[in-house]
Order: sequence, then C-alpha cells, then structure tokens
Amino acid sequence: MKKKLLSFVLAIILIFSSVVTIAMEEKTLETAIKETSEYIIDNTPEPKVGSIGGEWAIIGLARGNINVEENYFSDYYRRVESSVKEKTGVLHKKKYTEYSRVILALTAIGKNPMDVAGYNLLLPLGDFEKTVWQGINGPIWALIALDCGEYEIPENPDAKVQATRQMYIEYILNRQNNDGGWSLAGGGISDIDLTAMALQALSGYLYIDEVKAAVEKALSMLEKSQNDSGGFSSMGNANCESSAQVLTALCALGIKHNSSQFVKNEKTVLDDIMSYYAESGFLHIKTGAVNQMATEQAFYSLVALWRLQNNMPPLYTMTDNIKPESTNEDEIKEKHGVKNFADVINHQNAEAIESLAGAGIINGKSENVFEPESTMTRAEFATIIVKALSLTGEAAALFEDVKADDWFCNYVGAAYKNGIINGVSDTLFNPQGTITRQEAAVMICRSAKFLGIHTDMELMSARDILAAFVDYVKTAPWAIKELAFCVDKGIIDGSELEISPNQSVQRCEVAQMVYNLLRKAEKI
Repeated sequence: MKKKLLSFVLAIILIFSSVVTIAMEEKTLETAIKETSEYIIDNTPEPKVGSIGGEWAIIGLARGNINVEENYFSDYYRRVESSVKEKTGVLHKKKYTEYSRVILALTAIGKNPMDVAGYNLLLPLGDFEKTVWQGINGPIWALIALDCGEYEIPENPDAKVQATRQMYIEYILNRQNNDGGWSLAGGGISDIDLTAMALQALSGYLYIDEVKAAVEKALSMLEKSQNDSGGFSSMGNANCESSAQVLTALCALGIKHNSSQFVKNEKTVLDDIMSYYAESGFLHIKTGAVNQMATEQAFYSLVALWRLQNNMPPLYTMTDNIKPESTNEDEIKEKHGVKNFADVINHQNAEAIESLAGAGIINGKSENVFEPESTMTRAEFATIIVKALSLTGEAAALFEDVKADDWFCNYVGAAYKNGIINGVSDTLFNPQGTITRQEAAVMICRSAKFLGIHTDMELMSARDILAAFVDYVKTAPWAIKELAFCVDKGIIDGSELEISPNQSVQRCEVAQMVYNLLRKAEKI
C-alpha cells in the first residue's frame, strides 16, 4: 500500500514538474519575444529596405502579432515605395534575394508585392538564370517568397529561361551535398545556415518523394552536427544565427524543438538560442555586445516557435493575412494613373503618354485613340502645361482670338498669367496654330523655371550644345538657349542628327517632353 502511495505521489510530482517546466518555458518564450520586440522597435524606429534594420525586423514583428505604433508598418511601406520608385523597380541587378526579402515583408504586413509604386516585384523571380546567379541562396529565397502568398510566377518577357517552381526545387535538390547539407558554391563543407534555409524552402513540398528524402537526409546531418549545448556552428564557430535558422527550419517542418532527435545533453536548440540572450537582444557569439542581425534572426525564430506552439500557420506561410489589392496589370496601371491607348502599344513614348493621360494631364483624341504622330495646337499645348503645373486662371479677354466661352480660355489665361506663354502678337494668340519644336522648348523651359529648376545658360554654351545638330542654324535667336536647355537636360532627345526647330511637334513628343520635365522636377 505504501509503495502504491509512493508511486502515486511520484507520478503527481513528475506530472506537476512537467507542467511547471512547460509553463516556465512558455513564459520565458513569450517574455523573450515581448522584450526583444521592444528592443527592435526602439533600435529600428524607421525600418528601411535592407537586410539589417529592415525586412527581417518587419517580418518578425508582423508575424509575432506585436503591437506597434499605428503608422509603423505603413511608414515602412511608403519608404519601400519611395526606394522602388527611385530605383525604377530594380532593387539589385545581381542579387535577386533582395526582391525575395521585400516580398516576404510586404506580404507579412498585408501589402501586394505585385504592385509597389506600379512595379511587380515578383517579375524578376520569373527569370531563372538571374535568380540562381548568386548560388543556392537565390532559388531558396525565391521559393520561400513565392510560396509565402501562394503567388504565381509571372512570365518575365526579358528572361532567357522562364522559371518554374519545379526548376527551383530541382536546382536545390541537385546541389545537396553527400552529407545531406548544402553549401553556397556546392560541394565542400556543408553550411548549417544554408542547410536550414534549404529546409525552409522545401518544407511545403514533402509530398514529392525526392524532396522528402532530401529533407530526411538533411535532418540527419543537422542531428549529427548539433553541439552539446543544443546549438549549431557555422564555419567552425558556434553562433546564435545558425541556431535560429535551424529552429526556424524545424518549425517550418512542424518538428518540435524538444523532439528527442534534437536534444543533446538535455539541451535543445531553444536553450542554446536563449543562452545568447542579453539586455533584451541577442549576441552573435557569447562575448561582446548585442548584435542587430543576431537579434532579428533570433527574434523571428522565436516567433516561428510561438506560432507552432499556438497551432498557427508557419512563419513564412502568410496566406492567413494576405490581402492582395489586385493581380491584374491593367487594374494596377489604372490605379497608378496609367491609361492605355490602342495606338500607342509598343510605341517608344508609350510610358510617357499613358502616365500623363492617367494623371489627367493629356487627353486622347478619343477614349482608346491617342494619335501620337498628329500635331498639337498652341491651345492644346497651353492646356497640357497648365494641368502639368497645376496652375489656375480665369477666363479673360487677353487676346482677340480667345473667347470667354472657348474651352481653352481658362488654360490660356493661366499659362499667360504665370509667364509660360505669349501671344503671336499683342492682340492674337493663334490658338489653333500648330506649335513648333522650338516654341515648345521655350514654354517647357519657362515651366522648368517655374518648378524651381535652374535654366540660365550662356549663349556660347547653348550654341555649343546645339552644334551637334546639322540644322541648328535654323533655330530662331529667341529660342537658342531654351532649346539647348531642353537638349542638355534630356527633355528633348539629343541623339538625332537634326533637331528640326521649325517643324511642328508631334503629340507623342509633347507627352515625352512634359513627362521628362516632371520627372526631372521629381513631380512624378
């Protein structure tokens, strides 16, 4: 009877101890997440596009459901838009992991990576050769980014080899080392971090026999590589980030961190990560100061574990909160003020025409027709300039041939009032007369000055610029400096042999000139 009672008491103690251990672990985890999130927010008040103090911080905070200031994520998004716009959609010419990282962060905060300032950040990942250029990192993070929102790989018209998910999977599988791990260049000593990242990328494809076998082989390699402290080393050095990547991989695969396979000396990878915890952040190695990179990676690995323990979708499975605004290119163009005309498709000035039309600065001849090669009247040009500069004016009897009830009266008045246009005489404007290239250049130059752009130029310098054209001597004296200014600033294309100053300017040319001016002034 005493033995039975003793056994019962021991069982109760064991159960109670287990409950206490679990409760303490959960408390430690939640406390570490809370304190580390506060550290990251304090040290990254304005996250920008970047591998440190940028996307990884955003991903951890968003996926950890951390309460941040109201505009924290939206301000980050605006900075991303600004950066993407400044770089005209090209985040990096070689490292395509730049696109993958930003895609993950945007998806984490519910933004659409297919429409960032009018650019589709998924598009580069459709180029297989460029994505794999940097080695195994490229396809690993391309898969993770594409899968985070279950995105389709867009067809990239510039790609020599159009990418598919299967191609990325096969690329990763074909570069697995004999020991089960992966290295950046392939072969040699396997790297713990890359092996863990490869597992994260392959975690959604375990239904494929080859993937399942590769994952099992990699897990066996990690098991053999685990240190007595429960952690992992990279390049022979134990460090926080390697353990963080392994924990993230285990969580992606649905494997508990305290699974018997990954317990060494009664220590888990979580125990090892927490051994780097100091002052609400994490150390890279167990000496020195808190390290931002180590802190961000450790933080999102703890978030990954927290999500697993609470039966939530994995860290990089973000379909639970994705809210794509549009996947239709025409809708995206319309949203960003880009209007399509049937007769400017593949036209060299199409971007300028469509952008200005979408912004309400220039009109087509009809809903779907622009007539890019048609000439433009002086009244039409004045109207475009007034809209581009957001000028205001009122109907006034400035010229005998501009009546108060003419549709262009207000626009002519506003342009005249602000010193953009003059009449052909003191009393006549000639609204229906076509405008020449040199006349357009003069008005564009005045508009540039209105926008605060320095336009002053010495006459000799202007003549030197125009001397590149065989017909520059046909330029009227009153237009030499202005025409030279437009060529010098790239507002008028200077690659032609002739500048044709007296030729009637075409509608497509006007659109390009105004578009170039507004870009120069950073108005679009």
